[in-house]
Amino acid sequence: METKQITPGKFSINYGLILGIIMVLIAVTMYATGMMLEGKQWPMYLYYIIFPAFIIYTISQYKKHNSGFLTLSDALKTGVATAAISALVYAIYNILFNYVIDPEFMGKMMEITREKLYENPNMTEDMVDNSVEMMEKFSNPILGSAIWIGLSAIFGLIYALVGGLVMKKEA
Repeated sequence: METKQITPGKFSINYGLILGIIMVLIAVTMYATGMMLEGKQWPMYLYYIIFPAFIIYTISQYKKHNSGFLTLSDALKTGVATAAISALVYAIYNILFNYVIDPEFMGKMMEITREKLYENPNMTEDMVDNSVEMMEKFSNPILGSAIWIGLSAIFGLIYALVGGLVMKKEA
């Protein structure tokens, strides 16, 4: 009895959704505990460990599902698709968060950033204003989400390349 061949893209959907939900849970935890406003980054470091491990795990599961065979091409497709889907899930959350859940959040972040910049004795008022103005330009949730998706796909490609080179086994 033959096992049904599944494409790397379709195989990656569930894993990408799980990875995206993990990212959303980290973000929600950071928001709910106030760590986001405090500027604490350590929960994100967890994600930077989980992300490559999950990409490589997904590739290994694809190989297992494919009777132990894995081409480098399939590994790359699986890794990039998983990363892109997870980033898309987070991007949807990020847009909803910034436009529906807490539309004032970015304003609060900018005010806290302004206060922290004023604590630096080397910063003049013009320098602080210019820094905050520049941050406001790049804090657009849609632009940030697009950048997040692109970077996730690039890092997914890198980790998939490593995992694919290590695990590849062609028929």
